[in-house]
Order: sequence, then C-alpha cells, then structure tokens
Amino acid sequence: MSIAQRFVACEGDVHPLATETSAAENDSQAHVEYSCDATNLPWVIFRAAHRAANLQGLPARSRAVLAALARTVDASRPYAAIFARRELLTGRAMQSMRTFYRSLDDLQAAGLIQRAPQKRYGEAGLFGRAYLHLTERAAQLLGLAAPVQPVIESNAGMRAEASAAVPSNPPSASVADGAIYKDLSPGSFQKRQPGQLPSDLQRLRSLGFREFLIFKLMKEARQHGKLLSDVVEATWQHLKRANRPICYLRSLLGSTTDFRYQVQTKRAAADNARREQLEATVVKETLMRCAGSVFFDGNGERRIVVGESGESMTVHDFREATPRVAAGAWEPAFVGALEAGRIRSATPDDEERFAACRHAQMSQRPPLVAAATQALPTRELTAHVGAHLAQLKNVLRAARPGLSPS
Repeated sequence: MSIAQRFVACEGDVHPLATETSAAENDSQAHVEYSCDATNLPWVIFRAAHRAANLQGLPARSRAVLAALARTVDASRPYAAIFARRELLTGRAMQSMRTFYRSLDDLQAAGLIQRAPQKRYGEAGLFGRAYLHLTERAAQLLGLAAPVQPVIESNAGMRAEASAAVPSNPPSASVADGAIYKDLSPGSFQKRQPGQLPSDLQRLRSLGFREFLIFKLMKEARQHGKLLSDVVEATWQHLKRANRPICYLRSLLGSTTDFRYQVQTKRAAADNARREQLEATVVKETLMRCAGSVFFDGNGERRIVVGESGESMTVHDFREATPRVAAGAWEPAFVGALEAGRIRSATPDDEERFAACRHAQMSQRPPLVAAATQALPTRELTAHVGAHLAQLKNVLRAARPGLSPS
C-alpha cells in the first residue's frame, strides 16, 4: 500500500483526535476566563477599597496603592501601623517596586499617609520595619473613621460622598441586609484616645511608664477599690528605688493595704507641722512687738509685764505682795489671750486703779501681816534680772531637752 493510500485510510481516524484536543483546550480556557479570587472582604474594607480606587485628583498608580492599603489596614484601628510587607502591597497594587515608591511619594504629598522612620530590629542593631500610617483625612475619605467636620473638596461629588459616610437617618435594614449596615460607623467602637494625665501621676513617666500603661493601671486600681494616686503617693520613696517599678506597682494594687488611710495620715501630719510652724512664727513676732510693754487683764486685777527681750513675763495680782515669774509654755497662752481681747495694753487709769486696789487690800490685812509685808523689800523684774533668768533657762534646756524650768 502506498503512502497516499495509507493517508486516505487513516484520515478518518486522525480527524476525530484533533477535534477532541481542541474541545479540551477550549474548556480549559473557558474555566480560566470565568474564575476569580474567592476572598470575601468585610463591608467596611470593601467600601474603603472602592473609594480608594475611585478617588479623584490622584494618579492611577497612587489610587491602586491606596486601595491596597485600604484592604490591609485594620478597620478597628485605622490610624495604627499597617503590618504588610512591600511584596504584599506591590502584588495587590500590581506595580513594580520603583512605581510603588513613587506612589507612596504621591500619597504622602497629598497628606493621605504618614511614613514613619525606620526602627532598629531586635538586638542586632539592624534597621528595618518602616511602617505606614493612614492620616485622619484618608481614614475619613475611605469611611474608616467618622468625619469631625465636613471635608471640603473641589469636586461636589466628593463632598456629597464624604457627607454620606455617616447617614443622618438610619437606613431601612431588614433581616437580609441588617448585617451589612451594622459596621457603617466604626468610629463608635474605636479605642478612645487617652487624655491628660493627672499632675500627681506625671512623675511615673520618669520611671519608664507610658501614658497608655498609666491609664490602664488607673483602671486596674479602680477594680481593686483603690486610687492609683494614693498608691503612688504612699509608696513613692520605695517605688522610685525598685528595680522593676511596673511589676512592683501592680503587686501593690492587688494587696489589701489601705493606701488612702496612709495618705490621709501623712497629709494630716504635714498640715499639723505647717500649722505649728505658722503659730510659732506668729507668737514670736507678737512677743517681739510686745517686748517691754505692760498689760492688764479684763478686770484690771492683774498687771502683766513682758521682758525687754520678749523671753520672760511677770504677773502681779493686786492681792499678792510681789509679782510672779511666768513658767512653762506661757508664750502661746499670752498671744492667744491678747488676740481674744482678754488682756489689753495698760493705761494711766489702769495703773492708778491697780495701785488703789493693792493699797486697799494691804490695809485690810492684820497689823502683823501688814507690817511684815511692808518690811519685805519690793521685788521688781529689771532688764538685767530678766536677761539673767532667760540665760539660765536656755542653759537648762540645752542640758536636758524637753525640760521646762520654772
């Protein structure tokens, strides 16, 4: 059989084989054309990626990178660092590394992202991990955060879209689409940013405490029925010398010690010390003003003389023959009586009245007692005698502390 006859004989067998191969290739190609990624995105992320891809005023490459960032960012923390490698972002944006960095420059110039400087990685001291952050403007445009005020854009359509991010009226949600609308406002469950630390807790930052940690410790203290300010105030001297102050403070929060009582006792003692010091200063100044002056009580029965140096005082009752030297802590009692008005400065009338009362009292005594009294010399406290008595008192106080000589 010739070659031509063999070809004709086999022609019927060859044609069906070619038809089956073409059909298989067509089915495989159709399967590829009608296949896609099966990833399901949350509604908030899907909306953010859609808005990023259709954002006007940016090049197409920048919109692609912003959409990739919108798919990668944590919706619950839109301002946090985006943990994604460059290979992941360039793959989602379908760009080369050079185009990717140009897109980042465009987004940073538009105020949509922040590029933090590189940090050292681990203990090796190598640089790496430069994270990206969305700005407040980008988070509001993408719908990841509720806008504080309407965003002004050049395009009226963008203003309408930004204002529609937080609808004024709640959408009509049924059982079917209720799960779609529940995450339209992620700002309602975002972590609240910390405020200003109390002034008495600012010193914890010098020990390595961060603001977030201090606010967390304040919450833990409330859970244990304490105030962090009281614990720090009561144990500050020990806390600042601790090797691990954070662990030490947390162990104090879980203890049963009443730190509030300790703080109140300490403050009361400090207030008493300040008050006593102030009273001592007032007494000293008053005695310096009254040095060498004569006073009488309210009834004029006692004549009070303050020494020239203000360190001694004599009291002469009209019923007694000689005056007496005041002993003990007479200074506060004298100043208190002077301020309360129970004693007053001497006048000529007070002196005459006191002398008359004393003369009448002496005349009423028996003759022998009066004669003996008149025979005794009258003792008066002179400046020299007062200074000598004050010197003796100082010597006795220095020899025996706490002694009050009479």
